[in-house]
Amino acid sequence: MAPMEPWQRVWIDAETYTQDIHSYINCTDCHQGQAVDDMEAAHEGMIASPGAEAATTCGNCHTDVTPDSLNSLHSTLAGYDTAIYARSAPENHAVLEDMESYHCNNCHATCGDCHVSQPVSVGGGLLSGHDFVETPPMSNTCTACHGSRVKNEYYGLNEGLPADVHFRERMGCTDCHTGAEMHGTDVDAAHRYDGLAEPSCISCHEDQVGVGSGIEQHEIHGTETVSCQVCHSVAYTSCVNCHVERTEDDIPFYSIEEHSIDFYIGLNPLQNAERPYEYTTLRHVPIDIDSFSFYGDDLLSNFDARATWVYATPHNIQRNTPQTESCTSCHGNDEYFLTQAVVAAEELAANQSVMVDGAPPLPAEYADHAQAQPEEVAPAAGSDDGFWGDAPAAAATESSGDFWGEAPPATPAPADDFWGGAAAQPTTEATESADAFWGNS
Repeated sequence: MAPMEPWQRVWIDAETYTQDIHSYINCTDCHQGQAVDDMEAAHEGMIASPGAEAATTCGNCHTDVTPDSLNSLHSTLAGYDTAIYARSAPENHAVLEDMESYHCNNCHATCGDCHVSQPVSVGGGLLSGHDFVETPPMSNTCTACHGSRVKNEYYGLNEGLPADVHFRERMGCTDCHTGAEMHGTDVDAAHRYDGLAEPSCISCHEDQVGVGSGIEQHEIHGTETVSCQVCHSVAYTSCVNCHVERTEDDIPFYSIEEHSIDFYIGLNPLQNAERPYEYTTLRHVPIDIDSFSFYGDDLLSNFDARATWVYATPHNIQRNTPQTESCTSCHGNDEYFLTQAVVAAEELAANQSVMVDGAPPLPAEYADHAQAQPEEVAPAAGSDDGFWGDAPAAAATESSGDFWGEAPPATPAPADDFWGGAAAQPTTEATESADAFWGNS
């Protein structure tokens, strides 16, 4: 993201702000401090980020969402705690909580981090002269935190890999991730894949999923064999490990030794009524047994209790992928499956529940189709041809233009370029345009 000048971070556009309903509220109602002429006295007791004190600031007016939001995964560390505590022991939790206070707390969003400013994790700063936005702008808020994996996958910034088909249709985060989900309304989640599978592919593609869809591959696999991503994702990022430390000046930092772009299918670790499939895509999370050793010895004493290859929903969906080229692209092909040959020796015990011995064999009744390219199936009646890449995307509406920023992104290379012979390489012009779109120029 483009760095902001110091004055930009705090500049209030008086003309614009007077049109905002919040302008009818005194500054001190949210920021505290004193409404006096003396500068020093005026700032006594001031709250720089009222959203961090939402229960007594935002919550005074927004009683419908604030209580839930304060308990949502965006505000709490519940997702981290679920994973870290499972690998640890109760006697180590206090030390791990101290570690989190240095390395994790600032990553979790306040009301203001989405609706009036950039997240603290990227330096903060007002979004638009203190103007409040109902729908957070994706490039300045969502991908500021969810950038290294989601942004790169979704926008097609991983070299040689195409942008997500939804991105090519000018869909933003909030087209799938609703306000109710972001605010944690009616959801008491221990981690991001807890509870209902929302958003889900079937929400928009109900007629194209499973038996009765008229799509041969979907008819064969049904809805309980593989997740949609098993067939419709391409390679994504896996991080090997992360180590956290602090400098002599007590400044926290972290290091990730390496990462890889790969694609692996394994056993579903969250198999339930919401996620019934046997196989799903798995991603390695940045953890190893010494990740927090700066803070103490043997803090992850129960390391093998939780897999390091976890349930994943990559944001790089395509209609046609290497897996869909033929039946034997997956069946009998170990290349795409999480086997012992893939997993590090020191993590084999932790991943017993998600590894497979090998790719499932092709059923005998489908032998005649083994090398045949799957039949191209026309979209169901009423579906959007543009979604499937068969027609140019419709022009963005005025509201989507506001969401995406001033100018549309450069059109990514067509999917056919990617799936033919050599991988398409991004041009300098496209890269510069991408940077401008994401606020990196």
